[in-house]
Amino acid sequence: MKIALNTDYYSGTGSPEMPLRYLAEAGFTHVHWCHQWCTDFLYGKAEIDAIGRLLRGLGLTLLDIHGSAGVEKCWFSTVEYQRRAGVELVANRVGMFTALGGTGAVMMHVPCFQCGQDEAARQRVLLQFDALRRSLDELMPELERAQVPLALENMWGDDWKLLNALLDAYPPERVGITYDSGHGNSDCLRQLELLNAARERLTALHLHDNDGSSDLHQPPFYGTVDWERLAEILAASPYPRELSFELAMRNTPYFDKGRQEQTPEAIRAFLGNAMLCCERFAELAEKKRCRNRDVTAAANT
Repeated sequence: MKIALNTDYYSGTGSPEMPLRYLAEAGFTHVHWCHQWCTDFLYGKAEIDAIGRLLRGLGLTLLDIHGSAGVEKCWFSTVEYQRRAGVELVANRVGMFTALGGTGAVMMHVPCFQCGQDEAARQRVLLQFDALRRSLDELMPELERAQVPLALENMWGDDWKLLNALLDAYPPERVGITYDSGHGNSDCLRQLELLNAARERLTALHLHDNDGSSDLHQPPFYGTVDWERLAEILAASPYPRELSFELAMRNTPYFDKGRQEQTPEAIRAFLGNAMLCCERFAELAEKKRCRNRDVTAAANT
């Protein structure tokens, strides 16, 4: 079964070699590249070439890259030089995606209206949204040249008003949705029906679980995500690629909070359990898709 896992399941900086080796050993076939997603790190050619050799040597395929949200280099910053630097950071990940033969999308965080926000906060978000539109306009020629889609991510407590505005403003082959099932499972706002309404634009996935109170990045079936309903929506969508999971070891029984470095045995145990949970959901989603095909075939006979 072909399943993608994020590279930062226990560490998101430093050398990715051991996380990738453990990931391949556990049976994952595809990579959701998540190293350095929350930094201003720019990948150079030598680093990208080394990652490519490592992926090929381990028999792994790059599915998606989680583009950096940036610290100072932020593509929706209202400070102009930071915004422009953020555009360069996104372009860096687009180039990396192309060089490594990515088969999915470059996934990006975007500003949003959240449940409980006051008016002052919403006005600040609107300024960020305007900055983001400028950045997207500047990136469109490069995305078109490279034939790389951006998949914009729903956020915690996101009401999708700004996300849907972006989907309306840009073509589906260039801009789609990354559905983050953890962000979509906040107690203040469950987002599955928002996904269902926009499922034709589903381009990438961040699949993980939580209890609704915080963004735990647990394996499927650990928390309160409605995996049955999500499988139905996926089955009805045109999403064409491998299922991609975004998990964290730190919120599972396999993580030892008393250790700075987790043992190889604990990492392997976590990944073994994670694979079982991911396969369980993948089987559920495939059953729903097969059922849909059978219903369609029966209706056409």
